[in-house]
Amino acid sequence: MRRRGVRNNIERRDRELPYIADREVLEEYRACRKLLHRLNHTDLADFAALKAIVKELLGKSENAVINPPFFCDYGFHIEVGKNFYANYNCTIIDVAKVVIGDNCLMGPNAAIYTAGHPLHPAARNSLYEYGIGVTIGDNVWIGGGAIVLPGVHIGSGSVIGAGSVVTKDVPAMSLAAGNPCRVIREIIAEDIRYYFRDREFDEESAAEIKRFMEK
Repeated sequence: MRRRGVRNNIERRDRELPYIADREVLEEYRACRKLLHRLNHTDLADFAALKAIVKELLGKSENAVINPPFFCDYGFHIEVGKNFYANYNCTIIDVAKVVIGDNCLMGPNAAIYTAGHPLHPAARNSLYEYGIGVTIGDNVWIGGGAIVLPGVHIGSGSVIGAGSVVTKDVPAMSLAAGNPCRVIREIIAEDIRYYFRDREFDEESAAEIKRFMEK
């Protein structure tokens, strides 16, 4: 009989409490690895098969695209909105929930980590670890090689520069970059004129963007 207040390690993990990766936890991990093996060994030109496996792998998705290889711990802790796109070699360590909004992009080698280990070596050697959730709003672009650490919230419309290490929350409509990642400036209406630094959209593409916004 389980003592009052004592939970199994799956329950502890999912409540963001310290837990130990015991046999029950590893069985969930094993099931995810089987799906990852299928995803990462599917013909890269078979887009329909890749999307079907992604749908099976993630806890929630709608029209998600992931370019293999891709790595995660469980998959069912990852919830993405409409039109999620992850480029090659992305990693989401989903010990805790990772909730991502609509129309979000992850560049190649970008990563989200919810997992952590205690600071003190004695506590760390006890095999206890933890997961703290990450939330990302709509229309966020996480640049290539960027890393988002446990507990971070990134507001809608923001851009995280390539190679950044995001240790703290980023407000909505912000351009943020660096290690540690810091807000560089607000993203403003004028920015819609440009596709790269000071290079402006040509008339045809600008008109197409305007039509898209009017839908």
